[in-house]
Amino acid sequence: MTYQTVNPATGQVVETFAAISDRDLDQALATAHRAFETDWRRRSVADRAKVMAKAAAILRERIEEYTGILVLEVGKRAMEAQAEVDLAAGILEYYAERAEGFLKPKPVADVPNAEVHIDPIGVLLAIEPWNFPYYQVARVVGPQLMAGNTVLLKHAESVPQSALAFARLFEEAGAPDGVYTNIFATIDQVGRLIDDPRVRGVTLTGSERAGSSVAERAGRNLKKAVLELGGSDPLIVLEDAPLEWAIGSAMVGRLFNCGQCCVASKRIIVVGKERGQAFLDGFSQAMASLKAGDPADGETGIGPLSSERQLNLLVDQIHRAKDGGARVVVGGHRIDRAGFFLEPTVLTGLTPENPVYREELFGPVAQFFVVEDEAEAIRLANDTAYGLGASVFTADTARGARIAAQIDSGMVFVNRPFGTTPQLPFGGAKNSGFGRELSEAGIEEFVNKKLVHVDPVGTAPF
Repeated sequence: MTYQTVNPATGQVVETFAAISDRDLDQALATAHRAFETDWRRRSVADRAKVMAKAAAILRERIEEYTGILVLEVGKRAMEAQAEVDLAAGILEYYAERAEGFLKPKPVADVPNAEVHIDPIGVLLAIEPWNFPYYQVARVVGPQLMAGNTVLLKHAESVPQSALAFARLFEEAGAPDGVYTNIFATIDQVGRLIDDPRVRGVTLTGSERAGSSVAERAGRNLKKAVLELGGSDPLIVLEDAPLEWAIGSAMVGRLFNCGQCCVASKRIIVVGKERGQAFLDGFSQAMASLKAGDPADGETGIGPLSSERQLNLLVDQIHRAKDGGARVVVGGHRIDRAGFFLEPTVLTGLTPENPVYREELFGPVAQFFVVEDEAEAIRLANDTAYGLGASVFTADTARGARIAAQIDSGMVFVNRPFGTTPQLPFGGAKNSGFGRELSEAGIEEFVNKKLVHVDPVGTAPF
């Protein structure tokens, strides 16, 4: 396993980093466990909050520095990279401000003198992906460090500089040694960490395959796991949704971060044949108009994919979709320039028999469907093994909410393609995983909810 920065806009290798040795990994785990037992769990929530708030402040003070790393390693357009840094800072601020309230003992209704106390459980292993290198990490460390746990962070091999930047962030913010530790670990080393009794939980954002492997190993060790896996999110456009607004929202939903987003709008479903054709014409024209370029350039319409592997996977999916009877309305080819660029692509005519129909397309490729009515739109939206997010566009918000109640996913947005804030719980259903991050729900995933019931002297046993 090679940890390496490759500039997606040029294809050039920038820097390579060595994987951690077994000896250093053992030392990192021992330090994290010692930090939990002797220091971090024993600190007041207010003391932890000072570190978290300082980390957020550093992100905001040096936003250009952190933005530049994302542009370099992931190929994010600068405005999207800056938005990610800002969001990560907001998450850390949110838990610094709210954790004390979340962690207060909670009385048990109708039972006098009974409370539920919330205690940390120990060292956590976090396995995070490359597409949002700061946001994904903040979703874990914001709540879990504030709860009093310590974290070993294994980041994706393609974003080592982003991983090191976040480790430096917490060091500069005053986190004690072992509270937050970056590890360039191999797959075998990750397995050994899950097996180690000092690691008490594991959280992963990644593929369905990786999630099932981690969950299986965690289950054998009776350890809690939180999994945020793939998505094939539907975007439903009803007959009354203003056309240009819906097209613009679908563009953002499909192409944010070059389409490399778990909760992106991957399947566009329009109700009504005539509306469907009008939407397809406008959407395809907008996709075709985007100009590829340097992600650091504010005029760039579409940046590169994160890696050649991602590019080749999408090209293969497009070819297999065509072989299975789908039609490429626009795009479908690698762009002839240095770097990992793909033409924004629209596919139609995908039937359930098409080999790509049930796959996640992780890039600037949209599946497009036209249906006759609301009932068929809901059926098609649910015809997937995934259940991360979904969206419904309509002028009738009550109707949108009614449809949202019938969609099998962890999140449904009415009149926006997707959304994430520190206050909103994030997570999926079905094969998109289980558990929640962000909001109060996120801080409760890796804690011991301990009942404390106090009775006066002389109380009868029963």
